[in-house]
Amino acid sequence: MKIGLAADHGGYELKGIVSTFLKNLGHELIDYGAYELDTKDDYPDFVIPLAVAITSKEVERGIAICGSGVGASVAANKVTGVRAGLIHDHFSAHQGVEDDDMNMICLGGRVTGFMAAEELITAFLNAKFIGAERHKRRLEKVEALENNQNKV
Repeated sequence: MKIGLAADHGGYELKGIVSTFLKNLGHELIDYGAYELDTKDDYPDFVIPLAVAITSKEVERGIAICGSGVGASVAANKVTGVRAGLIHDHFSAHQGVEDDDMNMICLGGRVTGFMAAEELITAFLNAKFIGAERHKRRLEKVEALENNQNKV
């Protein structure tokens, strides 16, 4: 799978470990930065290009990491067509894809251990959108909000 990966300084160390893990599994990676540890960088500078790459189909799925994962999630979800989730547990990692067609997982580099990150990412990447009518209906409502229709 072609996967995009981005992190600021708070997720820099975890990004390196995740990158090696994914390459060892045979995935193709595109790295959107940070490329060096700089405590003055800002997560939107890396997360937004990753989010745009998801919507343009440059990558199939994305992994964004900041200190807590919250900022990465907030920024990513501002890009139309991105469905990013801040994930801390196995169930949400796969259920977010199965029911909500999540295309980006956000993790906290300061709160998610290396082994846990590998488990969560594996569940995320192995999951497929089920496409049940109720899930499609809900996603249509989200898309309406993205298109400024504000009718739910």
